[in-house]
Amino acid sequence: MPGKRSLNAAVIRSAKRERKAITLDVKLEVLRRFEVGEKLSQIAKALGLAVSTVATIRDNKDKIKASSQITTPLRASRLTRYRSALMQTMERLLRVWLEDQSQRNVPLSVTIIQKKAKSLFTDLQREQGESSQTEKFTASKGWFVRFKERHCLPHFKMNISAPAKEDEYPEILKSIIQEGEYTPQQVFNVDETGLYWKRMPERTFLSVEERAEPGFKSSKDRLMLLLGGNAAGDFKLKPLLVYHSENPKALKGYSKPNLPVMWRSSRKAWATRSIFHEWFTYFFCPAIEKHCAQNNLTNKALLILDKAPCHPVNLSDLSDNVRVEYLHDSTADSIQPMGQGVASAFRAHYLRRTFEHILEATDGEDTAEIREFWRNYSIVDAVDNIAVAWGELTPATMNSVWKKIWPECVQFQRASQTDSIAQLQQDIVILAKSVAVGEVGEADVDQLLQSHDEGLSNEELMQLEQEPAGEEEEGEEAAPALRQLTTRELSAAFSHFEAGLQVLTSNSPDAAWKLQVSRAINDAISCYRELYSEKEQRSKQLS
Repeated sequence: MPGKRSLNAAVIRSAKRERKAITLDVKLEVLRRFEVGEKLSQIAKALGLAVSTVATIRDNKDKIKASSQITTPLRASRLTRYRSALMQTMERLLRVWLEDQSQRNVPLSVTIIQKKAKSLFTDLQREQGESSQTEKFTASKGWFVRFKERHCLPHFKMNISAPAKEDEYPEILKSIIQEGEYTPQQVFNVDETGLYWKRMPERTFLSVEERAEPGFKSSKDRLMLLLGGNAAGDFKLKPLLVYHSENPKALKGYSKPNLPVMWRSSRKAWATRSIFHEWFTYFFCPAIEKHCAQNNLTNKALLILDKAPCHPVNLSDLSDNVRVEYLHDSTADSIQPMGQGVASAFRAHYLRRTFEHILEATDGEDTAEIREFWRNYSIVDAVDNIAVAWGELTPATMNSVWKKIWPECVQFQRASQTDSIAQLQQDIVILAKSVAVGEVGEADVDQLLQSHDEGLSNEELMQLEQEPAGEEEEGEEAAPALRQLTTRELSAAFSHFEAGLQVLTSNSPDAAWKLQVSRAINDAISCYRELYSEKEQRSKQLS
């Protein structure tokens, strides 16, 4: 009958509709051709694929790229995309911001990071003008995954753990203290805090004039201090100061070992593991031995730390006499002694001492004289005032801050009145009225003191790449720059990885091991592959 189809014809059509497996290499080639501007029909014809198939590959490009990063062997093709200078700058500054947040133990989430990335992108776009206005950035989750890989942060973790109860750790600490038979004179806590050492309240004429001037703002020059002492409150440790310059001009002629602080430097004025390791080994342990000898105590101590990235985890292995215990991440901020008023009281003392310094050096009325004094106020002056401010904190204050974590050792239920933030703010306002710097109220002082705890703003991040003019000592030999890897060296390294993988996978007794090892190595070196791709892209642009 004419209406019927023959069985053979149906079988032939069914065979024609048989699905054809498309390899990951082919999918990546399709996406690469889209990237360079080829049309859908041209790609389909060149690769022998159906137009609908090519369109489907294009629509699923994010999934395909993610799959290639996880499962593709090292010798396979890799999809790359061009990233503008604006995007590269944004990601570099975002990485700095993330490190700063990590140093402060600030909990983060993907949403918070995405929001910061978008705000940075917008501010950088505004700074660059009309030429960059056409570029769009949504800070998608896919971008976030790629950002972590590009910057070698595959294991970067968000702080999403549920808060622990504050009353759990004191019981744990109590058992440790009883086991070790430590006295309040032998139990210590230290913590890092930031200090903008040349910052005045916003309404003072010194701040107003500085904001109007172009270039680097000294009020944004930040240093890091490690402050701490024992639970008895009778022994404060010499502060560790970390600055971005090892040899600023103002220190020329000074002997660093004789300064009232331990002077160390890192590029962004952050404590690092190596700095903390050095502090623990060459300062803290000897200081404990001397302290115990002077007080007829057994040479032993318990040091309580939070889990900041700069705190090495193996400190207990470095000393037979010092035991190191780490606070739980979720409760560290709420119970750590140095975070219960010591840092804020110290910064208030420092600001008060700074105003006293101005009053001592000037008559307090001549604005030109005050302006000249502040222009010459250097990091050495700051170090001296830091020492004075730290010395003014009373034993009662240093002891009272332990009431949340070790209430049994507390003899003073509240901080000394002289260390009261409210009292210190009143003192600062009175001093400010004695110095002709402009209107200063308690709200202005409070705002300044709170600003020390704030993270880096977008403006500060963008200024970080600009080194303060004239800060380095004349004739100082600059540190050698790190040598950059070449594309040839990277290619050779990839070949070695590939050869090693070939040996392992060819002789592996378990098929699951092959995939596991391949994924792990591919993940570990993904940042170097990204670097290689960027160098190749830059080379093509230059040629």
